[in-house]
Amino acid sequence: MKKIESSLTNMVLVLTGVAVIMGGILALVNDVTSGPIAQQKEKALADGIRAVMACDGITVANTDTVRQNDAKGKELTFIIYQTQDAQGKDLGAAVESTTGGFGGDLKVLVGFNPDGKILGYTLLEHAETPGLGAKADKWFQKGEKGDIIGKDPKEKLTVSKDGGQVDAITASTITSRAFLLAVNNAYNAYKATPATDAETGASKQHHN
Repeated sequence: MKKIESSLTNMVLVLTGVAVIMGGILALVNDVTSGPIAQQKEKALADGIRAVMACDGITVANTDTVRQNDAKGKELTFIIYQTQDAQGKDLGAAVESTTGGFGGDLKVLVGFNPDGKILGYTLLEHAETPGLGAKADKWFQKGEKGDIIGKDPKEKLTVSKDGGQVDAITASTITSRAFLLAVNNAYNAYKATPATDAETGASKQHHN
């Protein structure tokens, strides 16, 4: 009996030791990789802002966080990156907007000029079906079937199936609706920022 108890004690001690060592290794790996991952995300965001604003020589002059409730009362959070050129001229803003797609959250970055017209967009995150909903990263770009570039969401963008002016992705109406909702919400958040004129959507200069 003592031999069995001794074996059980040894097993518990060994397993505990292994767990402690593995925990230490995982913590070390997480510590080593968290920095590069954060840097990659920052670079991806910076590249995304340049892409959606259709301009390379820009700086983020100010960052605002706007919270608004959707039609169902759910609070949505938007991040507004107010941009300027090298001379300090206001170029508009890039807006992060998230909504629920077919497969999960759909996070979009949309660029608006000072008048509120869409300059460009990119998908930051999505969980849509490959080959269908995932087409949203191309479908609504300039020259494509669902082209929204240059449009003014002052008049809400909707798919043609709902009486709107935008062609939905083939066999992916739900994703198309979610995408356009994210864009419309981004526009409303942009207008609601302190640096934006509520009537015209034109950004005012920041004085930091």
